[in-house]
Amino acid sequence: MQPLKNFPNFPPKVPQVLSPNPIKVALTDDHKLFRKGMIALLEDAEGMQVLFETGNGLELIQKLSEGELPDIILLDITMPEMDGIEALKRIRQDYPAIKVIMLTMNQDDAMILHLMELGANGYMLKESDPDEVEMAIRAVCESGFYFNERVSRALLSKIVKADKFKPTFGSLVQLTDRELEILDQVCRGFTNPEIGDKLFISARTVEGHRKNIMEKMGVRNTAGMIVYAIKRGWVDLQGIDS
Repeated sequence: MQPLKNFPNFPPKVPQVLSPNPIKVALTDDHKLFRKGMIALLEDAEGMQVLFETGNGLELIQKLSEGELPDIILLDITMPEMDGIEALKRIRQDYPAIKVIMLTMNQDDAMILHLMELGANGYMLKESDPDEVEMAIRAVCESGFYFNERVSRALLSKIVKADKFKPTFGSLVQLTDRELEILDQVCRGFTNPEIGDKLFISARTVEGHRKNIMEKMGVRNTAGMIVYAIKRGWVDLQGIDS
């Protein structure tokens, strides 16, 4: 299989169009002061609604079972009772439509890749600027993933150049020409309607192709699809700093 063509716009563009409906966000972190600060930030952002906050993964899973589901969860990794990794596994099993952005102080490359393989849609450092938090939420809501440039450029380059990690992705994957076209556009950050307009097909057809691609790859979401494409060398990382 031939690699996808050069990606001059990688990492993908961040969508700027606001949804007519508010993005419902939940926050799980064991530090109350951090939660309060993050909630104040989110409530000040246009088009976002904080649905609830919890102090650990166990509280989060209980809350999800009780009421309205958020669109996106900001999820800390290190917490008592149930950590973010175990909570992410439960969310992917029971609530696959919910998107999850992991929050941490840890920049470990292996951890980032592991979280993507488990189905995380994004990974952010807690020291990130407020503008980046809002940008990440909108990107995940619109495109299904967000890669922090400071962390991810180095990570994705190392995945390919050093071949340091042993991914659990499915090994033998054959994509059709149309699926390769869809994958190309997904990696550029385009939404289903945008891809449909470019390829003269419906957004529903694009979504069907995306699901087929993820099923073939054995990944859980768009972020995993892109990591897979990079690992297999289908994305040209030329120009990305190591």
